[in-house]
Amino acid sequence: MAYFDAASSAPLHPVARQALLACLDEGWADPARLYREGRRARMLLDAARETAAEAVGCRTDELTFTSSGSGAVHTGISGALAGRRRVGRHLIVSAVEHSSVLHSAEVFEAAGGSVTEVPVLRTGAVSVESYADALRPDTALACLQSANHEVGTRQPVADVAEACRAAGVPLLVDAAQSLGWGPVRGDWSLLAASAHKWGGPSGVGLLAVRKGVRFAPQGPVDERESGRAAGFENIPAIVAAAASLRAVRAEAAEESLRLRELTELIRSRVPRLVPDVEVVGDPERRLPGIVTFSCLYVDGETLLHELDRAGFSVSSGSSCTSSTLTPSHVLKAMGVLSEGNVRVSLPAGTTAQDVERFLEVLPQAVAGVREKLGAPVATAAVPRGDSLVVDALGRRCPIPVIELAKVIGDVPVGGTVRVLSDDEAARLDIPAWCEMRGQEYVGEEPADRGTAYLIRRTT
Repeated sequence: MAYFDAASSAPLHPVARQALLACLDEGWADPARLYREGRRARMLLDAARETAAEAVGCRTDELTFTSSGSGAVHTGISGALAGRRRVGRHLIVSAVEHSSVLHSAEVFEAAGGSVTEVPVLRTGAVSVESYADALRPDTALACLQSANHEVGTRQPVADVAEACRAAGVPLLVDAAQSLGWGPVRGDWSLLAASAHKWGGPSGVGLLAVRKGVRFAPQGPVDERESGRAAGFENIPAIVAAAASLRAVRAEAAEESLRLRELTELIRSRVPRLVPDVEVVGDPERRLPGIVTFSCLYVDGETLLHELDRAGFSVSSGSSCTSSTLTPSHVLKAMGVLSEGNVRVSLPAGTTAQDVERFLEVLPQAVAGVREKLGAPVATAAVPRGDSLVVDALGRRCPIPVIELAKVIGDVPVGGTVRVLSDDEAARLDIPAWCEMRGQEYVGEEPADRGTAYLIRRTT
């Protein structure tokens, strides 16, 4: 079985396992106590903090260990907003942030704050100008991930941090995906990360708050971790997290080159092996191990099951894999195809043989899913002169796009197809299909049921 979902959670690094097991016998006592066992636990905790702070690029007294990466994000955002409440009640986030950031923004907005969501380019990156334009005199905090978790695109953190610093606004960076590859460059103010993303144990997060940043921890006051993370420290997990971070950093330069070659192999060969595929994300400014592509006329969940049966664990941002049946907010913000989406994120140690075998299996898996979906119950195509009406009401992704593709050749060049759909994913996937296939997306309009999407045949 080949595990290709390291962006969700990386396999436990051997160094993390060794440190965790050793520390279970040495680091179980209360580090706040003055007796021998407590002092030993304190020494282990302090050493782990020093190691992690060095990797982050901050002082040891600026670093807090939390119970998760999401917890670090929530604590960082709420504390920074509360600390700067006299400045204003305005928060800036990008449209492709991790859900932990967006959920914090929702809570803040529900409590009376205002939130600006900065759009991204089709590559998934924000423009520095857009971020700078969003800054206001009442902006209390700005948030930007260092690299995107779904498509691997790196963000221009250093330039955005410079713009924020010039405006006197602190920048919180979610570095969960990138910290294992190296420190985050730029004059950031707060940083959050999660150990299980780099091969540490789950249940350990990092929050760095630079000196001088106004910060007011929310919730009941706790004497541990400078009052920023309540509860007894999980010292064995913290020690394992710090040890594995140091280990993966030592391997990062060599492993980065190797994984970048493997993901470039996938990026270049998938479009040649599988027709009607869009590889998404920035082709250059990206993390080494992540490559994401979307397949037309494919149900994402079914494709993932087929690949799982073939021995490959991958993930997807397709709407069909979500219980809400709504498209990935990242893919939606990028304006790219969401149906049949596959994210391959290679862990350290992935072999070229595993990648080659994946490339052998993928075309058959996609073809099999397309064959299953290629003959759905007939959907009425009603001619109206030089136009057709496709009734895809009640059909979920990717059926509306499949039916559109079937009939677009039945109208003359300049003719139109009107697709009726009540699936939210169609709002993203039909325009994306038009761009991929060289057809003109005219727009949408309300219908008696659902929405009518108008497409003009141009080729």
